[in-house]
Amino acid sequence: MSSPSENLKRVIVTGGAGYIGSHVVFSLQETRRYKVISIDNHHNSHPKSLDRVAQLAREALPKDATEQEKDSAEIDSHTCDLTKPDEIRRVFEKYGKGGIWGVVHVAAYKAVGESTEFPLLYYANNVGATISLLQVMSEFDCHRMVYSSSATVYGTPPTIPIPETTRVKADSPYGKTKIMSETILEDLCTEPRWRALSLRYFNPAGAHPSGRIGEDPRGRPGNLLPLLAHMAVGRVKDDKLRVFGNDYPTPDGTCVRDYLHVMDLAKGHLLALNALSDDSKVFDNCPTPARFKAYNLGKGKGMSVLQIVEAMRKATGFDYKYEIIGRRRGDVPDLTADPALAEAELGFHAEADLETMCKDLWNWQTKNPNGYDTEVPPAPSQRFVPEPAKTEQQPIATIIPSAPVSTTA
Repeated sequence: MSSPSENLKRVIVTGGAGYIGSHVVFSLQETRRYKVISIDNHHNSHPKSLDRVAQLAREALPKDATEQEKDSAEIDSHTCDLTKPDEIRRVFEKYGKGGIWGVVHVAAYKAVGESTEFPLLYYANNVGATISLLQVMSEFDCHRMVYSSSATVYGTPPTIPIPETTRVKADSPYGKTKIMSETILEDLCTEPRWRALSLRYFNPAGAHPSGRIGEDPRGRPGNLLPLLAHMAVGRVKDDKLRVFGNDYPTPDGTCVRDYLHVMDLAKGHLLALNALSDDSKVFDNCPTPARFKAYNLGKGKGMSVLQIVEAMRKATGFDYKYEIIGRRRGDVPDLTADPALAEAELGFHAEADLETMCKDLWNWQTKNPNGYDTEVPPAPSQRFVPEPAKTEQQPIATIIPSAPVSTTA
């Protein structure tokens, strides 16, 4: 007797319980063509996220769902450290040689500042773990990868918007780990069996429209939008935001970044995975023998720090106070994508606007004021009233208009 998942393509998503990973898992399950296997060490993610993703997939099944469709809604989740090859190998052994169709490699450490303090940690986790993963994939005849890269590979770009032909010159160890991993993949893909696509993220934002999965960083948020959401919901009780510089050559003088909805980003992974099929045409015009390409995933429209603050003010009703201070060393004035290549070759398009990103982020945050530790989210009809900002001897928050990052391990 054949198993229900016989005709499903088994795909591993590393970092599947994280912010980006959980939305990627949702997009794959939504097609009912993939059996998702999550690998995550939960360094900066929450196992509960996958429970919620699976529940969303079950609820979306038709009443007359086949056994195969029902199986596609279940996630095979493994707690696994990618820096330990034996743990990776145990996952692959469960399915045998040729049992895994492809891998979406999302897991990575992602903080630019932290990478400058602990470069060896970042090289070991982001580069060393990628090598170990690729080696085990090779052992088990799995030769397809979608790699989560970052626009940090461009460093300070010479032209805006940024096309993929821009030279890569990262300014941080984090960005350099992405360049190194891309280089390894390109070298590997000169071998005829291998094919890989690297997705250079700009700034993911928002959450699933249901409000049941979203971004829940462990500790204080390091990125602008989740920090603003935590302030409005009362989890971060700072009275002011610090904005680093308002004298950049941008419309309002503050740093500009390219934000795209996390659901659009997740669909980009699905499109890339589909493009790894045997009949794909995306590699027909590769500049080298390697069947490897990199694509920007962005909206192609930049938003300044102050525009983001104003958009969140409208979404939350929270009266954000901010203070302009001097420029911060290393900040780039403008990082805006040219997404034309991904649009033309993958069919990618970031449709959601900033208002939708902020609305969905606030929907997630109000239903889950304590993130995934919120046991019973409030009913959709209940409106969350944000806690007023406290002004007595509160520290000043830091807005970080940093280069875009990938996602969490």
